[in-house]
Amino acid sequence: MANIPDDLLYTTEHEYVRFTPDGLAVVGITDYAQGELGDIVYVELPKIGTTLGAHDVFGTVEAVKAVSELFTPVAGEAVAVNERLDKEPSLINTDPYGDGWMIRIRPTASGAQARQGLISPTEYAAHVGA
Repeated sequence: MANIPDDLLYTTEHEYVRFTPDGLAVVGITDYAQGELGDIVYVELPKIGTTLGAHDVFGTVEAVKAVSELFTPVAGEAVAVNERLDKEPSLINTDPYGDGWMIRIRPTASGAQARQGLISPTEYAAHVGA
């Protein structure tokens, strides 16, 4: 069964978002998504400073089975990328909500507006049939 933390918000495309006290949004793919992909061997992420619109493609993740696009859950500027994933893409498999995070975004909107279109842990669990 997929791990679906209660303190995150989700997309139907299987990204998660953790809003931090400093106003940033930490983005990665869910445990369910990494499980469906299998062993992840490569990740392509945007450059720091890239402006991203909500639902834009911000990169790709390549597994033994497939290549999948990654979608931006919130509009904003990429202010950090997880450089460890260049050499250790398997962190996404072993710790998707911790060391396997992908990008940090400074959202264009704030508060409820930044969370628009995201779904709750309960809604995500229903979406994946967990």
